[in-house]
Amino acid sequence: MIDAQQFRNEIIRPVLKLLEGRDSGANWSGQASEELVLGTTLVESQLTFLKQHGNGPALGVGQLEPDTIHDIVENYIRYRTGLQQVLDLIQPVWPITPAAVKGNLYLTVFFIRVHYRRAPQPLPQAGDIEAMGNYWKKFYNTHLGKGTVNKYVEAWNLVHK
Repeated sequence: MIDAQQFRNEIIRPVLKLLEGRDSGANWSGQASEELVLGTTLVESQLTFLKQHGNGPALGVGQLEPDTIHDIVENYIRYRTGLQQVLDLIQPVWPITPAAVKGNLYLTVFFIRVHYRRAPQPLPQAGDIEAMGNYWKKFYNTHLGKGTVNKYVEAWNLVHK
């Protein structure tokens, strides 16, 4: 397992700072953003797995599905020059392939945060891990996913004792 605090400090925070002010001055960083991205990786892969178990298509520590990556690139980033510039910094080889998220932690964090940016509700307050779990379930795992808010909170608590 990747150390959660190092992942937050060395991967999540720098990517979120790169995103800051992009997309019409949007607020991308801060404690709530960091907690949500970290919590997502903890519940999705325990910051360990790079490929979904079984026959599932999800990849990277964020367990991003290829269709999600494609949709973000084609229907969101394509129309936002500032996000394209950040993406060029962290993944200069185009086209972006889903397999790239397995080996590029910066890219994984980028896609997780952009995915949440598209959600129609603001992020929960920092420190409210149950609300983060509800947000993850609704906008990332979805009602069809096998994840639960309880699993999110448990994954968070495993590394934040």
